[in-house]
Amino acid sequence: MVNVLKNGQKRVKRAFTLLELLVVILILGLLAAFVVPNIIGAGDKAKRDLVCSQMGSISSALDMFKMDNGMLPDTEEGLKALVSNPDSDKYPAYSSKPYMKRVPKDSWGQPIQYVKNGDGFDLISFGSDRKEGGDGNGADIRYSQCNK
Repeated sequence: MVNVLKNGQKRVKRAFTLLELLVVILILGLLAAFVVPNIIGAGDKAKRDLVCSQMGSISSALDMFKMDNGMLPDTEEGLKALVSNPDSDKYPAYSSKPYMKRVPKDSWGQPIQYVKNGDGFDLISFGSDRKEGGDGNGADIRYSQCNK
């Protein structure tokens, strides 16, 4: 398309052709097809990884508790035993400072569950569905199954 200006000069308007626009849209669609699936699952994986990291910190505090007191806290005493001494008669060697300032919650704002099993323990987050069990992104996260 050519426009003639007042002084007699010609101005040519340039525009994209329909074919060029279709090629650009096709390229953007292909890029989205490869990138979007990777981005969508990244948030859930990051939350699960964060929970495993938090469980690692709790595990270290439980190990220090066990070294000082010769045993782990009972399941009923739970992780609160890392913040304050639940029984000074039972744990006379409890550290003068708490093992943790506060027990972190999981990525979904729920308390991490502690279960003592014999000389060991497991830490459990109920995942995004906040209920025991589940599958996929709602599956429980167990410290014993986190990559250590």
